[in-house]
Amino acid sequence: MHPARAASLPVLSAVAVTVLAWASAFIGIRAVGEDLSPGALALGRLLVGTAVLGLLSLGRGWVAPTRREWGLLAICGVGWFGVYNVALNAAERHLDAGTTAMLVNIGPILIAVLAGVWLGEGFPRWLVAGLAVAFAGVLLIGIAGRGSGGDLLGVLLCLVAAVTYAAGVVAQKPLLRRLPGLQVTATACAIGAACCLPWAGVLAAEVAAAPASSVLGTVYLGVVPTALAFSTWAYALARMPAGRLGVTTYLVPPLVVLLSWLLLDEVPAALAVVGGVVCLAGVAVSRRRGPVRAAAPVPAPAQR
Repeated sequence: MHPARAASLPVLSAVAVTVLAWASAFIGIRAVGEDLSPGALALGRLLVGTAVLGLLSLGRGWVAPTRREWGLLAICGVGWFGVYNVALNAAERHLDAGTTAMLVNIGPILIAVLAGVWLGEGFPRWLVAGLAVAFAGVLLIGIAGRGSGGDLLGVLLCLVAAVTYAAGVVAQKPLLRRLPGLQVTATACAIGAACCLPWAGVLAAEVAAAPASSVLGTVYLGVVPTALAFSTWAYALARMPAGRLGVTTYLVPPLVVLLSWLLLDEVPAALAVVGGVVCLAGVAVSRRRGPVRAAAPVPAPAQR
C-alpha cells in the first residue's frame, strides 16, 4: 500500500466513526427528548461525556494552555458543547430528526467560510464545488420534509446550533496545533457541562421519573456521540483542513433520514433519498485534489 494512503486510513476511520455516531445522536435525542427537557438532557449527556473523557485522560499528563488557548477553549466549550446541545435538543421538539439534521448541517458551509478567512485555509476549487453540490442535496432533503409540520422556532434553533457548531470547530483547530486532542475535547466538554449546571435540579427530577430506556439513552449520548465521536473528530481535525473535514458531515443528514425511517418509522420521501445521494456526491467532489503541476526540468550543464 502506498505510504500516503496507509497514513490516511486512521483519519478516514476516525471520520467514519464520527459521522455514524453523530447521525445516531439525532435519533437518540428524538427518543429521549420525550422524557428529558432540552437543558436537562444536555447536562446529562455532557456529564457522562466528561466522566468518560476524564477516565481516558488519566495518566496522559496535562499541557498548560496559554491565555489565548483558554479563550478558544471557552468558545468551543460554551458554544459547541453547551449552547449547541441545548439548541439541538430543543429543535428536535419542533422538527423531525431528518429535517433537524439537514438544517444543522449548513454548519460545514460556515466552517469552510470561517476557516478560509480566519485560519488561512483558502477556498480550493473542488472544496467550493463540493460545498455547492452537497448543499443542493441538503436542500432537496429539506424540500422533501417541508410537510413534516415543523415550525419557525425549530428552524431558528437549528440555525443557532449550526452557528455555534461552526464557531466551535474553527476555535478548536488552532488548539490542536499544540494541545493533545483528548485534552482539548475533555476540557471543552467539562466547560459545556458547567454551563448547563443550572438544569441540575431539573435533571435529577426528570431522571427519577424517566423510564430506564431514556436513562440508558442519555448514557449512550454521553459515551458514543460525545466522548467517542468528539475525540475521533479532534483526531481527524488535527490532520486535515477544517473546511474539508466539515464537508464530510454532509453525510449525516442522509444517514439520519435512513435511521429515522428504520427506528422511528418516519418514512422518507423519494426526493429525500435523491438528496442523500447528491450529498454523497458533494462529499466525493470536495475530496478531489487539483492537478499537481510538474516541476520545470532543470537544463543540463553545457558540455564542452
